[in-house]
Amino acid sequence: MAIHKQSVKEHILEIVSDAGEGAQKAGEVFAKTAARMGNGLWTEAIIPAEIQPPAHGVRSSSGIRIRFGSDFVSNGGDLTNLALVFNEMSLLSRLQIGSLADDVIVIIDDIWSKDPSREIREHYRELLDGIRQRGGRVVEVPLQEETLKIVEEPNPGKNMFALGLLGFVYERNQKLLAAVVSEAFQAKPAEVLRSNLKLLDAGYQWAKVHLDFQFEVPGMQSRKPMLAMNGNQALALGSIAAGFELCSMYPITPATSVSQYLAAIFEEFGGFVHQAEDELAAIGVALGANFAGKPAFTVTSGPGMALKTEFMGLAVMTEIPLVVIDVQRGGPSTGLPTKVEQGDLLSSIFATPGDAPKVVLAASSIGDCFKLMQTARRIAEDFRMLVILLSDANLASGVQLFERPELMLDEIARPMSAGTSHKGDLAYDWQEETGLSKRLIPGRSKEVGMTSSLNHSPAGLVRSDTESNELAHRMRSHKLAALQQALKPPALHGAEQGELLVVGWGSTRGAIEEAVDRLRAAGQRVSSLHLVFLNPLPPGLKEIFGRFKQVMCVEINYADAADDAFVGEGRRYSQLAFLLRAQTLVDVDCFARVCGRALRPMEIAEVLEKKLGGSP
Repeated sequence: MAIHKQSVKEHILEIVSDAGEGAQKAGEVFAKTAARMGNGLWTEAIIPAEIQPPAHGVRSSSGIRIRFGSDFVSNGGDLTNLALVFNEMSLLSRLQIGSLADDVIVIIDDIWSKDPSREIREHYRELLDGIRQRGGRVVEVPLQEETLKIVEEPNPGKNMFALGLLGFVYERNQKLLAAVVSEAFQAKPAEVLRSNLKLLDAGYQWAKVHLDFQFEVPGMQSRKPMLAMNGNQALALGSIAAGFELCSMYPITPATSVSQYLAAIFEEFGGFVHQAEDELAAIGVALGANFAGKPAFTVTSGPGMALKTEFMGLAVMTEIPLVVIDVQRGGPSTGLPTKVEQGDLLSSIFATPGDAPKVVLAASSIGDCFKLMQTARRIAEDFRMLVILLSDANLASGVQLFERPELMLDEIARPMSAGTSHKGDLAYDWQEETGLSKRLIPGRSKEVGMTSSLNHSPAGLVRSDTESNELAHRMRSHKLAALQQALKPPALHGAEQGELLVVGWGSTRGAIEEAVDRLRAAGQRVSSLHLVFLNPLPPGLKEIFGRFKQVMCVEINYADAADDAFVGEGRRYSQLAFLLRAQTLVDVDCFARVCGRALRPMEIAEVLEKKLGGSP
């Protein structure tokens, strides 16, 4: 059979099945192989909200989306070029969210064309006809039938056959692919590994005989060492590099894998993971450890942040250093446990009862997840503050290929910032301007200090008079001001002035910058700005905003549409837009969606072009 081979700069691939059929595992192996072949990479996990959803339904769809190419990849991209689906309901799930390109290639198990149920057979044909009518191509494969020639049970098993098929389609190195499969199954019995390798080879050989197309996706030409990992792994490794010695946590999606990954390696670096009985105990243990001089952090998601609120207030009042990681998910309440959202910004800054200043940072890439753990610890200890580091579900499970960080020796770990204490030192000996004070460690200090959740004097003694209360509030607030004065104005992506400035935070960075680059290439005067520090905000924002005719935030949280007549003057803005409008008094507009997935460059570009008024 003649094979049409096409060289492409990048491709977006989806592998989707029912939960438990192994599409995610196949995708993880494919992605790791792509990374080792030098492809730029970004993956997005497709995870059902239920632990055991009903099989053969849209709600049970599970898998992975992989964007890989010949250049650095910073986000999940636009529409899918090739989808390998195990059944027609998995295909329907992707059609419903509009993830497939019109000319998509759909590879599907043909067993459903022979299903005893007439309804299933008709629905199968109807969906495939729809793909063809929109300009796509359908390739029906006897996935389960071929799998059963090698193993007695097709689930799991056909995922490896599918992986071998994709290995042929994308000209993956067979030996490398087999090596990565071997790594994935190294903890399994030898017979399990042998059968999976047989299925892998069978899929490759079947495709070699029956498929007439292939795609070549060359790797990047990078001379620097590269790493591929997801955001939760990067947070775990970053905590080790930062010198943390304790992770106190309670399991919650999508944050749990931070501690799971850390538990396997932390003891080698002198640390340990403590799984507490609930979210309150988890933050309580971390706070107590820091009070005693042991660098500790806690990790959670939105519902856990709500439960930790009282202890966060205690950290602020007692000025005990603490880092809290919030891997955001859809909300409110239990919301969308497995979907991405940026809904915790305002609650991170303001939710603690009373006036409780805290530092809030946000990671915008997998590399940021690693680096900002060091920044968070340094600020927490130097300023004796609560630091909240925001990640999200898109970063948590998304794998990216990026340059290995170059660590300086003094960045790998740092000693406690207790300093040298002397007799007469006070527990809260605040500097008049900055609010900073020396930290006294119980058992290591030469002076006895009082620590209380009640308002206190510089000596730590309980006080309820007006003067003491206002002094303590002012000192805690001045620490934020001192930190802001140490920050630099943020760098712009694009020109220093123009028609439109797009402002974002968190994992939207790659998609925003790609959209901006497309519009700039078309002649539009648009730039972008991405914020890492969200409380305090970096200096110079009002001056930067003044160089552009319009300013717009792009976020994954809720905002009322500007043309919603019912809302009128009570329009709710996206969360960063709300902050920026209050801080700068600039009329900052916003584009925000809560679609349960990452924003695509194409949809951002479309909104920005409309905001700019069309042609350049």
